[in-house]
Amino acid sequence: MANPDLILAPLDDARPCEPHQAIASGDMARIRVSLHFDPCEIEAEWRALDENDLNSPHQSFDWCEVWRKTHQHRIVVVRCALGHKPLFILPFAIERGLFRTARLIGSDHSNLNTGLFAADAGPIPHAELIRVLGDGMRQLRRFADIVRLERTPAKWRGVSNPLSILPGVTHPNASFQLPLLNGMEATLTQLNAKRRRKKMRTSERRLAEMGGYDYITAREPSQAHALLETFFRQKAARFAALGLPDVFSDAATRAFFHALVDCQTGGLFELDAIRLKGKHPGKIIAVSGLLRKGDHVICQFGSIDDEVAADSSPGELLFYRTIERLCGEGVKLFDFGIGDQRYKRSWCTIRTPLRDIVLPLTPRGFLAAGLYRALACAKRAVKANERVYALLQRQRRWWQQGSGAEN
Repeated sequence: MANPDLILAPLDDARPCEPHQAIASGDMARIRVSLHFDPCEIEAEWRALDENDLNSPHQSFDWCEVWRKTHQHRIVVVRCALGHKPLFILPFAIERGLFRTARLIGSDHSNLNTGLFAADAGPIPHAELIRVLGDGMRQLRRFADIVRLERTPAKWRGVSNPLSILPGVTHPNASFQLPLLNGMEATLTQLNAKRRRKKMRTSERRLAEMGGYDYITAREPSQAHALLETFFRQKAARFAALGLPDVFSDAATRAFFHALVDCQTGGLFELDAIRLKGKHPGKIIAVSGLLRKGDHVICQFGSIDDEVAADSSPGELLFYRTIERLCGEGVKLFDFGIGDQRYKRSWCTIRTPLRDIVLPLTPRGFLAAGLYRALACAKRAVKANERVYALLQRQRRWWQQGSGAEN
C-alpha cells in the first residue's frame, strides 16, 4: 500500500490546511502552523513582524505583495503562531519546472533572506523550532517537491538567525556591509579615509571640468520611473559588454521594480543618481536602487554610463554621496549586497557568509536536492580558483559574442 504522505494533490485542488497543534514545550502555549494563499488576509500580522529590524526587507509585505501582483507564481505563505501571537511568516512562490520548487518570494533579486520572525522568537527551544519549521515545510509537499531557502545568514547583525538551525550549504557568494557611525567623517575612520576622500575629490574635479554635477534622490514617482528606465538601459549595455545574460530583461521583473516605485508604504524603495550639468546637461551617469528597512539600507542594484565621464568613477562618487546623506538620517548599516567585488571590499568592514538551505519534500525532491548541492559545490570550487573562474568568464563572453554575431 502506498504511503499516503507521498500522494501529492494537484495544485488546482489545493485547499487551506487546518492549523496544526504542536506539542507543548515546557510552559509554552500551543504552537500552530497554517498555510495561507492570500497574503492580504494576514497583512496586519505581517506588517507587525516587519517592525523587527532584523528581518530582511526582501520578506516585507510590500516587497512580496508587489511581486505577487507582477508574477504568475502560486503563492503559499507558511504562518506559525503561539496562541494568537505570530512567531514567523515564510512567504513562498511555487516555481514549476523539472521540479516544483518553493522559494522565498522574489529570490532571484533578493540579497538577504532572513525569513520574517517575531523579535522575541529567540527564546523558543531549538528542538521545538526545528519541529515547527519542519512541520510547516512538510505541509508544502502538496505544492512543491523541494524547498530552497537561499542566501540566509547564520548570524545577522550579531544575532543568530532562526533559520540557521536548519541544515544547509555555504552559498558561493557572501554579502558586504559598512556600519554607519555618527557622521561621514566618523564612518570613514573605519576605512582608509585619506584615500577615500582623495578619490572623491578626483571624481569631483573631473566632473567640474565638464560643468559639474548634481546628486539627486528621486522625490516624485515620474522621476523615479525615468531613473529606473535609465538603469535598465545602462545595465543591459554593461551585461552585453561582458557577454552576460541580462537578469533585468524580462517584462515581469521590470514591471515589478516599476510597481515597487509606486508602492510608497514606508518608503521601501528609492533611486539615487549622479546627473551632469554643463557640457551634458541632464545626462545620468550613475544610478542606484536602494531598499530601506528601519536603520538598514541595501543597495539593490547599480549602474554607470561607460560612454561619458567613465574616468570620474561615477559609481564610487554616488556611493560616497549616498552614504554621506544616510549618515544624517539615522541609518546604521549600509549593505552593498551579495557578490565579492573589489569596490565592495574597499568600502566594507563586514563580510557576511550566506547559506542555502535545501529541504526535499518528495522522492523527486531528494533527487533535486542532490543535484542542487552538487551544483552549489561546483560553483564554490570554481569561484575559489581565480584562474579557472577567469577562464570560464572569458569563454562565456566569447560564446555570447559569437551567438550575437550569428543572430
